[in-house]
Amino acid sequence: MGFKVAIAGATGNVGRELLDILAERRFPVGEVVALASSRSIGTEVSFGDKTLKCKHLDTYDFSDTDICLMSAGGAVSKEWAPRIAAQGCVVIDNSSHWRHDSDVPLIVPEVNADAVAGFRKKGIIANPNCSTAQLVVALKPLHERATIKRVVVSTYQSVSGAGKEAMDELFAQTRAVFVSDPVESKKFPKRIAFNLIPQIDVFMEDGFTKEEWKMMAETKKILDPKIKLTATCVRVPVFISHSESVNVEFEKPISAEEARDILREAPGVLVIDKREPGGYITPHEAAGEDATYVSRIREDATVENGLAFWCVSDNLRKGAALNAVQIAEVLVNRKLISPRAKKA
Repeated sequence: MGFKVAIAGATGNVGRELLDILAERRFPVGEVVALASSRSIGTEVSFGDKTLKCKHLDTYDFSDTDICLMSAGGAVSKEWAPRIAAQGCVVIDNSSHWRHDSDVPLIVPEVNADAVAGFRKKGIIANPNCSTAQLVVALKPLHERATIKRVVVSTYQSVSGAGKEAMDELFAQTRAVFVSDPVESKKFPKRIAFNLIPQIDVFMEDGFTKEEWKMMAETKKILDPKIKLTATCVRVPVFISHSESVNVEFEKPISAEEARDILREAPGVLVIDKREPGGYITPHEAAGEDATYVSRIREDATVENGLAFWCVSDNLRKGAALNAVQIAEVLVNRKLISPRAKKA
């Protein structure tokens, strides 16, 4: 008997990606249910060779559903995740709301899969921020070898991380530039077409943005609370895939060659690192792929035991949908959940 899986937020970028990845990876589903807000009831979405009509989240009965993959925003998750979990359905949430709750495990399966068992406290598992997910996948094997002391990361984040409206705005602004129409900014605080915006999420009192704070806090929770991390997060005019320039200081010596060998063997990582023009991965090439790509691995002579590298991943997949499905796979493969009897 397969699992009954509900997708909350099925019409969004990540929701549609969740449906695609469930089908691609042949997750053992018996039934998939697409859920959305009232304005999207009846909207059709694809699951493999099937077409699903969206049902209303507010009126759906979760009592015979095994897993709910949520990608409907923090406010919806705050209200609904505990209600859903109370009906015995495990919630894997893609919003930021539950990530910093000490009773909710924050999981990247390649990094801290063992922590998933903590879901029993609240019935909720949190998916990390998209920029954090790819970073810790690359850092984990290096941390095991040489122990990370400090990380300095600058991100180059695609507009899809801000949703479909953000992607539409980049497209509309780009077209407006070419035809000399007025450029309108609605989703972003400044023009994004042919530009960079050094702000993602709101500013905090210390001058960092909330996106930067998320990377600091989540890396500590997922990987090691002793790691010091500082981030600068930048929105760039790219549709899909986040890129990161990463500088790491270790407690123990580690060479670029050794790091390259370690990362080549690491789960979820692909090393593309030829020291020649084009011998690296760009956001365009990472789009639609599952891997976290690492390139330009080199020693940093300005600090003791320092390395620098370039990291790229599809933010809609590893940064969101793929990671959520992988968490569900951990639950199933470790027999932490089993299919419930379905209503007649």
